[in-house]
Amino acid sequence: MHHIDVSIEKDVFDANNRLAHRNHHRLMDASVRAFDLLGAIGSGKTALIEQMVPRLRERGLVVGAIAGDVYGDDDFQRIVATGAPAVNANTGKECHLDAHLVGHALDQIPLDEIDILFIENVGNMVCPTDFQLGAEKRIVVVSTTEGDDVANKHPMMFRESDIAVINKVDLAGYVGCDVGRLEADIHRYNPNMPVFKTNMKTGEGVDALLDAIVK
Repeated sequence: MHHIDVSIEKDVFDANNRLAHRNHHRLMDASVRAFDLLGAIGSGKTALIEQMVPRLRERGLVVGAIAGDVYGDDDFQRIVATGAPAVNANTGKECHLDAHLVGHALDQIPLDEIDILFIENVGNMVCPTDFQLGAEKRIVVVSTTEGDDVANKHPMMFRESDIAVINKVDLAGYVGCDVGRLEADIHRYNPNMPVFKTNMKTGEGVDALLDAIVK
């Protein structure tokens, strides 16, 4: 039998929420709009940032990023290659970023020089849900290669997010993914959530997503 100490768990979440609140106001004071990107490994979070950075630059906006990962700097290096100032945030054994780690990462980001901050969370569809980071909105990215039942398997991720991206729509037919079913499931758990369909090979859908982010 598993024993869970509810009071300790509540203390952890309360402490994290206090730090997230501090991060949020720090970003607001710097006039930086921050977005937390969540999704499984391979969903396309880093590829999405790679697509968004130059497009936002064309709109006159400067982007920074925090690349969250358990280990390594592969995603960080890809983001740096776009010219965006970035910080690599390794969690060690943890399956999610938390507000404390993000707060330290903000110390290394030139907040007075950027307009938009993307926080790429650790690739996981469960753990990040309960840990707010201080971002303005959460964007959950899923890919057709995860199957059209992914939203039904992880409803809390969609209930706790603000925007959904269905990525790799170009592969849907090859992997037997019913994009319509996936979108319907997303709206079943979050009826008012905007859903954008993207293809990172062509950039399809990225501008529409950005219109929603920077409006």
